[in-house]
Amino acid sequence: MRKNKTTNKTKFKMYNKMATAGLLGAVLLTSAAVLPAAAEGLTWKASNGYLINAASSDSTTTSTAATGTASTASNLTASDLKVSDLVTLKTKDYATAWSTGTYTTIKLSGASASVSGSGAKASGSTVTISKAGTYVISGKLTDGQIVVDAADTDDVHIVLRGATVSNDSTSPFYVKSADKVIVTLSAGTTNTFADAADYAVADGDTEPATDAAIYSKANLTINGTGALNVTGRYQDGIHSKDNLNIVGGKITVKAADDAIVGKDRVVIEGGTFKVTAGGDGIKSNNDSNTAKGFVAISGGSFDITAANDGIQAETALVVDGGTFTITTGGGYENGPEHTDEFGGMGGGGFGGQMPEGWTPGEMPNNADGTPMTSPTNADGTAMTPPTGSAATATGGSTASTTASDSATTEETTTDSMKALKAGTELVVNKGTFTIDSADDAVHSNGNVNIAGGTFAVKTGDDAFHADAVLELSGGKIAVSDSYEALEGFVINVKGGDIDVTASDDGVNASGDDPSAVTATNGAADAAANASAAAGSSTTASPSPSTSGSAATSSAAAANASTQSAASTSAAGSSSAGGTTTAQTDATSSASQAPGSTMMPGGMGGGMMAASNAMLNISGGTLTVNAGGDGLDSNGSVTMTGGTVIVNGPTDNGNGPLDYDGTFAISGGSLIAAGSSGMAQAPSAASSQRSLGITFAQTLAAGTLVHVEDAEGNDVLTFAPAKSFSSVVVSSSALKAGETYTVSTGGASTGSVFDGLYTGGAYSGGTAYTTFAFSADEATTWVDASGVTTAPSGMGGFGGGMGGDGTTRGPRGTQSTSTSGTTTSAE
Repeated sequence: MRKNKTTNKTKFKMYNKMATAGLLGAVLLTSAAVLPAAAEGLTWKASNGYLINAASSDSTTTSTAATGTASTASNLTASDLKVSDLVTLKTKDYATAWSTGTYTTIKLSGASASVSGSGAKASGSTVTISKAGTYVISGKLTDGQIVVDAADTDDVHIVLRGATVSNDSTSPFYVKSADKVIVTLSAGTTNTFADAADYAVADGDTEPATDAAIYSKANLTINGTGALNVTGRYQDGIHSKDNLNIVGGKITVKAADDAIVGKDRVVIEGGTFKVTAGGDGIKSNNDSNTAKGFVAISGGSFDITAANDGIQAETALVVDGGTFTITTGGGYENGPEHTDEFGGMGGGGFGGQMPEGWTPGEMPNNADGTPMTSPTNADGTAMTPPTGSAATATGGSTASTTASDSATTEETTTDSMKALKAGTELVVNKGTFTIDSADDAVHSNGNVNIAGGTFAVKTGDDAFHADAVLELSGGKIAVSDSYEALEGFVINVKGGDIDVTASDDGVNASGDDPSAVTATNGAADAAANASAAAGSSTTASPSPSTSGSAATSSAAAANASTQSAASTSAAGSSSAGGTTTAQTDATSSASQAPGSTMMPGGMGGGMMAASNAMLNISGGTLTVNAGGDGLDSNGSVTMTGGTVIVNGPTDNGNGPLDYDGTFAISGGSLIAAGSSGMAQAPSAASSQRSLGITFAQTLAAGTLVHVEDAEGNDVLTFAPAKSFSSVVVSSSALKAGETYTVSTGGASTGSVFDGLYTGGAYSGGTAYTTFAFSADEATTWVDASGVTTAPSGMGGFGGGMGGDGTTRGPRGTQSTSTSGTTTSAE
């Protein structure tokens, strides 16, 4: 099983990329330097992102790795792999016929067995198959073993016709040597294998030779339509040290640790699976060869309950079809506690520029001039920003300092409890997924590409997470419970119907630039090695592990020497006076793997120099219900198409939109409602017009907001799902210099989809303001008095403060009349 190793630093550790004037410090919560699994030997290429050579000795299709230079965020792309790109099984993997050829019969009877034919022999309760051929096994063997010990060039075909084998001290089915063993589950039969809870160890050995009820050191294929019941009491259920292929059968596995393991690969084309695992459900764990360690599934029905990961691939996980019900770690309600991260705020930093004269430790005002409420700690007491060593404002300047001198480090190891997990590429082209996971539902240390499929997700952490690129281009996604719904360094929304609910950020583009981190890690190793060669007393740390364990540089000099090599995630910041304070912490963001310094909620608009993170929206329908920021990018946002509806936070510590760079919109429809304290709208450089509306008081959930032009044409009729004090809309219907009226309340006879009304007639509302859209500015902000300036919010606390957790009703509900009460908008 794979575990996540995390390193917790002091609670208030200053982030090393602070802006230089009057800013409240950010909080770096965790920094586990975890290299993407099996990443050694991989190179970056702009058109492919993470590259893998997915050929294997038993496949006829090869994906060839290529070399390339370090890429930038704007041209990183996720893989569009299909199962056929990874592997094509051979004809013999489908062979089930046996009765018309020559075969050997093996009959099991209690503590003994009889053999009729050549190639096998029985000795007491042990049956040994030593030659290539077909062997038909039936009966029951108590405390016995089926052993395949053939030449490593032999193919052995075993037909199970109602075989039951148990063993009190080791594996009941053991492939010691062969080229490939094909196990056929004969139609209409049930076959059962169960091992011991404790294994015997041979003289001179320190551990057992096997660890599973069905254990194979050779390639193993399972086919047929019969049933196979496996109980792995010691560790694993089915474990192949080479390739594991399953093309059919009704397979039930219960295992103390991992249920189904193929070290070099797992390929599943069909079958019905009931899996219960104390560790991982299905996994491939070769971490020493980038051509291996993948899981490829093209069909089947899966019911997986795992204490740890549901399906894990050390390199690529590709799904072309199948039906999956996956529960990990006891379900989403057993997810990690997030309340300790800055007192329940979700871990983001205070962001944005503070008002002139603002003093650290004080809370600034909301957009309406009222004092902003301080966030609270888990015990309900008011939270205060870090003081003292965190930041000092002198003459409007701030010098970045670090808390590394006083930091205390505590290393903890936690289980990974993800539903779908990959080390390099995770691609879903088709399939139906019902996921209830304590940890991330869909996770890759590299890229995630959802090109199709249907997802119903509940997760205690992220719903869809990629350290590099998260791409959504098709399918139907419904996330009813999550901490953060969509998270990646680059997030591309190209298509599909996506509806997500998050207690913190709905969409979060953040983390370290993977290409910069790769280059920096290499520079750190080179510097450390050079230091050691020169006779330095500093010991360089080993090369990053491909197993996913924490890998940090113990050479402070090497770490410092690589600071400038990183992108905007490099440590250190310069004060207005030109003094630079470098961060020398061993796990600084300059030396970490993709996503390892990810701030769960982002840093907030204007809080610091924008990173290279990107959120790109070009198609599909994206609906977000967020307790934290709705759309959050630590870098920039582009939108060229699609429909985006955001029901954002109700607290003023977050915003419906939160970006640190620019938000350029040139197409599509955007509606974002929520609190106003940190409200943002698309950037002035946008070619499509945007309207920002702020209300002096909070309006009730369901209150209609209606915008129409001077001719009475509908621009927007929208009922936010939660209470709100700001609405931002961007649409091609907004025109420069034209007059518009904003109304609240009333009713509509149109059809409604996620609160957005189309068609029908609006009536009964109260006019809030009438204004002329700016002829020069891409965005016009209005309040009750007409055109106004943009809110003076800080740009987001980053992490969510929980929100009210309001959920929507069924999507696409048709309505003939909807009205809502409204708090006075005066």
